[in-house]
Amino acid sequence: MRHFYFAESATFQLDCNTRLTKTRMTLPINRIVIYTKKLPEMVAFYTRFFGFTAHQRDKDRIVELRPHHGGLTILLHSAATSQKEGQALIKLVFDVENVETSCAEFKLAGLDFGPVHKAEGYAFANAKDPSNNPISISSRAMTS
Repeated sequence: MRHFYFAESATFQLDCNTRLTKTRMTLPINRIVIYTKKLPEMVAFYTRFFGFTAHQRDKDRIVELRPHHGGLTILLHSAATSQKEGQALIKLVFDVENVETSCAEFKLAGLDFGPVHKAEGYAFANAKDPSNNPISISSRAMTS
């Protein structure tokens, strides 16, 4: 059986007959894999700008980028020649208290974000990593 988490604190279980039934178990998301043809550049980008620490086991193709203070671990995996970079329909969002201030700090460090967008009660700005994946900084988590 597979477990899926849905909104409103309800968790459902999918059995072999694709029937949904309530259960109490939830599965947290702790890692995300990013396929890249620019492994060294990606390691440098996420360690420099977002403070991740890179770890790689002997003879392993995957580089783990671990956050210092909790959160999602990024697994960098070499992309096959047939894979296109930047084609995933995901965006990595990093929480900040003040988007405008953070944009200025990132700019001084060499990372330019686009314009700051204002939403209902929060702000965000977008950029791309070296493999052309979308990333964002956002104050949304700080306002909830």
